[in-house]
Amino acid sequence: MLTIYGVYRSRASRNFWLLEELNMEFDHVPVIQGYRLPDPEAADAPFNTLSPGFVAISPAGAVPVLKDGDFVLSESLAMNLYIARKAGGPLAPADARENALMEQWALYGMTAIETHALAIMYAHAEGRAKTPAGEAEIAMETARLRRPLKVLNAHLRENGHMVGDRFTVADINMAEIIRYAQAEPGLVDQFPAIAGWMSACQDRPAFKSMWAKRLAEPA
Repeated sequence: MLTIYGVYRSRASRNFWLLEELNMEFDHVPVIQGYRLPDPEAADAPFNTLSPGFVAISPAGAVPVLKDGDFVLSESLAMNLYIARKAGGPLAPADARENALMEQWALYGMTAIETHALAIMYAHAEGRAKTPAGEAEIAMETARLRRPLKVLNAHLRENGHMVGDRFTVADINMAEIIRYAQAEPGLVDQFPAIAGWMSACQDRPAFKSMWAKRLAEPA
């Protein structure tokens, strides 16, 4: 059985969403990010990314991490592709070309979109969005997102989904990246194909189940 180390309030959300879609049983070991704790090395600190027991599994000290027997894998996008291929079925790549396209879009989302979308989300989450510095940061990151979001919008307008004309793990991976940009009101709505696709993705019962569990965790 797979074991996922992490919490719902982390990039593990994309892994938990996929596992909900697959109705796959798994073990969950909650591991909170060390930076969220006043003293992650305290004797009474909860199991966290700086705990020796976790660092032994993940030397990078970052969640999420997957264990499948003696196989250990980090990086949430790679984890999702592994889980989907292991499970098979319509959410997985149907052939080598689909597999390559899923990897291509995961890498594109990570390199061209995620960093800028995360910066926008953090500006809002940390209460900086209404300050002059925060507004300038959001404007800069929004400008950097326009080109990749135009690329994604054109792709979704023509194809409806990321890969294979059906909902797959590639949609989960990209939707969880775009979710960060939703923190800025109206940004995603400027790209109608993305907005419609995001609405459909986030209306899925598996996403709603994952999201409810995320909201139930301490902030």
